Amino acid sequence: MAVFLLGAALLFVQPRAVPSGPVASFKAEAATQKEPFRKSDLKESIHLNGTLQRLPQTIIIGVRKGGTRALLEMLSLHPDMAAAESEVHFFDWEEHYSNGLQWYVSQMPFSYPYQITVEKTPAYFTSLKVPERVYRMNKLIRLLLILRDPTERVLSDYTQVFFNHMQKHKLYPSIEEFLVKDGELNINYKAINRSLYYFHMQNWLKYFPLDHIHIVDGDKLIKDPFPEIVKVERFLNLSPQINASNFYFNKTKGFYCLRDSGRDRCLHESKGRAHPKVDPILLEKLRGYFREPNQKFFELVGRTFDWH
Repeated sequence: MAVFLLGAALLFVQPRAVPSGPVASFKAEAATQKEPFRKSDLKESIHLNGTLQRLPQTIIIGVRKGGTRALLEMLSLHPDMAAAESEVHFFDWEEHYSNGLQWYVSQMPFSYPYQITVEKTPAYFTSLKVPERVYRMNKLIRLLLILRDPTERVLSDYTQVFFNHMQKHKLYPSIEEFLVKDGELNINYKAINRSLYYFHMQNWLKYFPLDHIHIVDGDKLIKDPFPEIVKVERFLNLSPQINASNFYFNKTKGFYCLRDSGRDRCLHESKGRAHPKVDPILLEKLRGYFREPNQKFFELVGRTFDWH
């Protein structure tokens, strides 16, 4: 069993980075607190063809409505990637986390030893308790974070919930009713809080060094996906297998679709929906609110993004 776990860890052969590490209080707590489950207790589930289920070596941790599904689908073009089909919500849902690592492994796809297993759950990034839990599972894991313009993400967040209600024939308030409270911008609106990347990133950097978190530019991924995917391949130490020919622009849908072994496929029709029209003055207030936390985020991660 120890040999198997060692083999899984060696999928990323890199010099060991010194983690920024948890705060001292967490280290002291970890020394005395009993783990809810141990990796040594995991049982192998091996298929007859030599594939097996195992813990992911990389996780797409967010952000919601940032392009996580598109990123996962594009990564699936690589033969050395094995992706979980659905969002697992292991680290952020208590009923799942209490099931332990064996349950988590059972949610993973069967993969060959040379493949990298990946799962994506966008809610991980904004959940306060998730970074510590991921760290306890594997402090050397590689994390993928895809971000887009915070204001556009808020509008997309609202649009998804709005259409979900429409499909169930339920009424849903206008976006202005969420964005405005007592004549002022409602900064307690959950969609706004999810776009405060600086706040959430600080929490992750308590446990993982910045070089273990690759940030994908979600706005660029929409406009020109290939260069962004090349960067992800490098981050995961994958051989360059995904090509520009794997992407083609669908004029009808208005975004890029995928071409894999002669088969064309596009993202679900729910992707690329038009955002609601917002009063320009209110929209500028929203953009103004994000200017300072955006700047702090740029300084925190050492790069800038083309956001309003």
